[in-house]
Amino acid sequence: MIKYEVIIYWSDEDQAFIAEVPELPGCAADGKTYQEALANVEVIIQEWIETAQELGRPIPQPKGRLMYA
Repeated sequence: MIKYEVIIYWSDEDQAFIAEVPELPGCAADGKTYQEALANVEVIIQEWIETAQELGRPIPQPKGRLMYA
């Protein structure tokens, strides 16, 4: 289950929906539909966490809703 905030928006430049996870630097995915972008970013979040664990890097705790978003 994803506990990180995910921001999804349409990118005219990419002609795709972009899903970003602000709490995990560099963690983003895209998709042709909103749902596809969300599904893709769920996979990327897991890969981001697994890679951080393998490298011994800290994994930020989810903060929930960000007040400035």
